[in-house]
Amino acid sequence: MLWRPREVFAGLRDDSDETARARSEAVLALVLLTGIAGVLWTPVAGTILNDVTLDWVDVAVWAFIGGGIYAITLYFLGGLVLQWLARAAGWISYRQARHLLAFAAAPVALSLFLVFPVRLIVYGEDVFRTGGSDRGAGAWALSGAELVFVAWALVLLAYGLRIVLSKSSSSSAGIS
Repeated sequence: MLWRPREVFAGLRDDSDETARARSEAVLALVLLTGIAGVLWTPVAGTILNDVTLDWVDVAVWAFIGGGIYAITLYFLGGLVLQWLARAAGWISYRQARHLLAFAAAPVALSLFLVFPVRLIVYGEDVFRTGGSDRGAGAWALSGAELVFVAWALVLLAYGLRIVLSKSSSSSAGIS
């Protein structure tokens, strides 16, 4: 996805049940990882360990459950909004819109493995506490890096929408 997005997005033109089932596990993984990354960026994440009765296991459980809820919400509502907006340029199915959204979010999922570990290495538990050492230029730089991944995802979303809406397709059944 990250190296050859054109091929992945072109594959989304085929909206058959069989093809959609074949990519469902990848979609699930991307959606869940993006949701976890999303909740870990929220201000709420920066206060979890303020409660002295909570520890790292609680953070992991919160990130997984909260990320799952966040992911499901964005996947279904975001897909609906994307399908509605795509009607101005053409037509895509609700499933295509959701899958496009999931694959375009791959950079945000990747940031969970590239940016967030750096934040943990540099700041440790302060990432999840109010008033810790996770302030200043370093925190701004890491936030900027996270925003670069979001911008990358938005560019992929626009590019993917253009590819899915284009009429030329090698996977079309009606090629003459």
